[in-house]
Amino acid sequence: MTELTRIQQVSINARDLERAAAFYRDRLGLRHLFDAGPKMSFFVCGGVRLMLAVAEKPEFDHPGSIVYFAVDDIHAAHGALAGRGVTFREKPLVVSRLPGWEIWMAFLEDTEGNVLAITQEVSTR
Repeated sequence: MTELTRIQQVSINARDLERAAAFYRDRLGLRHLFDAGPKMSFFVCGGVRLMLAVAEKPEFDHPGSIVYFAVDDIHAAHGALAGRGVTFREKPLVVSRLPGWEIWMAFLEDTEGNVLAITQEVSTR
């Protein structure tokens, strides 16, 4: 049986590719890999490629799925990103308390209206 074991690439819609690429590069601090023509720009995050792309057809022109970026210290990441002009919907908060750990998140929007999040799993032991 074939198993899916890793994500290679996530596509994120962009209406203004130059503006979106600047956000992911300059505000989020992701490493730019390359551009493919005037409609695609590629970045890397922890070995996963993020493709910013202008939708080829109207039915694909909508905000994408939420991308969750794992961080080591959500409060420090929140402060650093906010300092670079990233607008958050709220401050980091606990979304789940489980035996021995908590899941923290903070949601933000990119320049194209896509919702993103930073998240941290914190040990309470």
